[in-house]
Amino acid sequence: MSHSISISPKIKENESCFREVFKDCADILFHTMELGRGKTVDCFVIYLEVAVSNMILEKSVLGKFINELCKVSGDEILERVEKNALGISDAVQLDTVEDVVAGVFAGDAVFFIDGYAHAVKISEKGYPSMGVSEADREKVLRGSKEGFTDSVKTNSALIRKRIRNPGMKVKEQTIGRRSQTKIQILYIEGLARSEILEELETKLSDFEIDGVLDSGVIEQLTKENWLSPFPQFQTTERPDKCAMELLNGRVVLLVDNSPVGLLIPAVFNDFLQVSEDEYQTFELATFLRVLRYLAVGCAMLFSGLYLAVTDFHTQVLPTNLILSFAKARRGVPFPGLIETLFMEIAFESVREAGVRAPGPLGGTIGIVGGLIIGQAAVSANLVSPVVVVVVAITALSALAIPNEEFSAPFRLLKFGFIFLGGTLGMFGILLGLYMLLSHIAELKSFGVPYLAPYAGTQRAGYRGKENGIWMLPARFRTRRPLYAKESQKIKLRMKTSDEEERKK
Repeated sequence: MSHSISISPKIKENESCFREVFKDCADILFHTMELGRGKTVDCFVIYLEVAVSNMILEKSVLGKFINELCKVSGDEILERVEKNALGISDAVQLDTVEDVVAGVFAGDAVFFIDGYAHAVKISEKGYPSMGVSEADREKVLRGSKEGFTDSVKTNSALIRKRIRNPGMKVKEQTIGRRSQTKIQILYIEGLARSEILEELETKLSDFEIDGVLDSGVIEQLTKENWLSPFPQFQTTERPDKCAMELLNGRVVLLVDNSPVGLLIPAVFNDFLQVSEDEYQTFELATFLRVLRYLAVGCAMLFSGLYLAVTDFHTQVLPTNLILSFAKARRGVPFPGLIETLFMEIAFESVREAGVRAPGPLGGTIGIVGGLIIGQAAVSANLVSPVVVVVVAITALSALAIPNEEFSAPFRLLKFGFIFLGGTLGMFGILLGLYMLLSHIAELKSFGVPYLAPYAGTQRAGYRGKENGIWMLPARFRTRRPLYAKESQKIKLRMKTSDEEERKK
């Protein structure tokens, strides 16, 4: 079938053509009828079964459309349809077979009338989707509880509800040769840098794929350094987080059928911040940010440092503590490296089981499984109690990192540092840190250095230390952090008493 075939004015040809196009598609329905006062004009409608309401119902847009056309003469029908005299806001004229197929699979009804060389697409209720609910992965005590849904239109509307300004642009395109997935690029004109938008659009056009079923597919295909475990997109399920970052000059990418938005660019510091930081007092927000940075270090290094100190550098520990460790390890048949690896793998297995288990059972498996495995391993003299404590602290630290995609690399690197600390001691830990920092220092996310704003700030235009680890009081957070154009850095101005008097 050629996609450039035009719609025929003869309804029988159109019906024959589309019955062939949708052959063996049981979910695509054809509904034929006769319009006009004397029932003289043939027509038919193509629609996806679950996406279109009952056409006879008065409350249906399509039902009203058909009922109105049944009241006029045959000569008036074409005139009313062509001029959209019924005032249906969502009625769109389609000219080709490709347009009709896309309209049907978008969940709309497509209407054909004998003698009319076009089709009319009328928006209906669309595909079934999950309603707006609370974001599961990003819990907050203060702030909006709304989370994204599986509908890209609903998600962009949730952001539009928070930024009611025509400066927020929404670019829509289709990706996936067979899935025909809608994606939207959101940005605020004048704030977002044009080079970031251009690079994103270039990367999206660099590949052709059969189907895109989640935003993670696009994230993997557009990563600049695809060998790095560190994410170069920040994910979020919260529309208020997206709105906040749009005002900071970032770009948001939404994908249909995915309740996760992608924030672009994304650097190390971004992953340790949450939207709640903006709503709390600066003292508490700063404390929590420091806590998250410490959690990153503990999740990655704590187990490795324990092995390095107990196996190679016992002189740095107090004598009583060394004796306590030695007493706890009495009877354990395995060296410290094997012992720690065993417990780390066991706890990661319990974590994975808790994530995959349905509903409340997941939390139960995580808590009970960890306690039982740890207690049983200690009782059987397979591991020492100290190792259970060390591994538990490492696991809790990984959970304190607010972004799941960002905590995953540190959970992987943890095993590397366990091996380095258990075989080379502190020299191995320092060697691993040197290699890790060298890798992170060369990473970029859409041209922005990954360690900004702490490093790489000499690059013109990328300055924004106001939003680093230290949270300033709200009245002093006057500049947009890092991403916005230099000419648009100021976001807050305190009104002076003279200005207020002049306004009065």
